[in-house]
Amino acid sequence: MTDPVLLLVAHGTRNPAGVETIARLADAVSVVLSDSDSRPGPSVRVAFVDVLGPSPADVLRDLPADAPVIAVPAFLASGYHVHADLPREITESGHRHVHVTPAIGPDPALARVLGERLRETGLRPGDRVVLAAAGSSDVRALADVRTAADQLETVVGRPVEVAYVATGEPRVADVVATAHAEGDRVVIASYLLAPGLFHTRLGATGAAGVTEPLGVHPGVTELVVARYRAGVDLISAAAARSRPHRSAPGRD
Repeated sequence: MTDPVLLLVAHGTRNPAGVETIARLADAVSVVLSDSDSRPGPSVRVAFVDVLGPSPADVLRDLPADAPVIAVPAFLASGYHVHADLPREITESGHRHVHVTPAIGPDPALARVLGERLRETGLRPGDRVVLAAAGSSDVRALADVRTAADQLETVVGRPVEVAYVATGEPRVADVVATAHAEGDRVVIASYLLAPGLFHTRLGATGAAGVTEPLGVHPGVTELVVARYRAGVDLISAAAARSRPHRSAPGRD
């Protein structure tokens, strides 16, 4: 079977550094998926579901109609974009051979990356940890963020509060202000994939530390690769089931 195309689907941003981060992540994934004997790996394409293009439908229309595609949502929680926008884009493209994997988050691998980022930021015993997410009006996405916080609690060994930058309550700035009023030091774990407006806002909250976005950390790269490989396995298994069964000679 020809290697399926990996379509990395992300949320768009007007921040050039954010767009560059997604491009670098796609490049890093491509390197990992290339064989050690220098055989080219699968084609890795990038699409955005909001703000800028190309859209998933744009990319899919540009591919051969019979090319298998594995779409990996580079989202840290599954809300409207994952559950509605992406399926709609696939339908509108007319491409009939697309398998969509689960989003990359939440996942224990991301919690480990966040734990590393917190240590780099100077996390101290007694610090309050706030997991800061973009936010969503979709309850499924909010539940995913809470799951991510629970996973991070396991890594850092202390409670992790959830707060939001844009949509949802409580807001990060309010949580930080309350903690300061109670005499506590706060460190923010940025549950954001790439730099942009939301990460800039976190830096203005007055927290003692703000981690860098998850970005092109090897743990993130490997997680995308794992989602893709799991998708390949599912496609291969489905193809095997669809092949006609042939009886052994003499057993008909």
